[in-house]
Amino acid sequence: MTFALGTASRKKLEGVDPRLVRVVERAIELTSVDFKVVEGVRTAARQRELYAQGRTKPGKVVTWTLKSRHIPDPKTGLGRAVDLLPAPYDWKDLAPFTLVAHAMLRASQELGIPIRWGANWDGDDKIREKGETDNPHFELA
Repeated sequence: MTFALGTASRKKLEGVDPRLVRVVERAIELTSVDFKVVEGVRTAARQRELYAQGRTKPGKVVTWTLKSRHIPDPKTGLGRAVDLLPAPYDWKDLAPFTLVAHAMLRASQELGIPIRWGANWDGDDKIREKGETDNPHFELA
């Protein structure tokens, strides 16, 4: 089965570095599980809001930085990260996130565009170790 990015996903890729967009576009062609883009470019205000969650505001901690690659790079004006949510849309089922990661990493290799996955920051193939818990997150390396 072949999947395609929907209109909402394409909209969320606006302002993202074209290299990362190409990786996402290739990954949707390679993936064995459908996915959508849930976040691309993020404002600094939105990042502060997310950082406050679980600290000074209710909810679970969802980020540990105020300097996210979702925030546009000052030099290029482009975001360098995306968050992808695989179908079925369940944040707790980690297996589909791994399948999307395989497609993203394969697309990255094919295109020669290095990326990092939030569930394997150090790239050692041991996923979800030592705080590597950002399953939906992919960024330019």
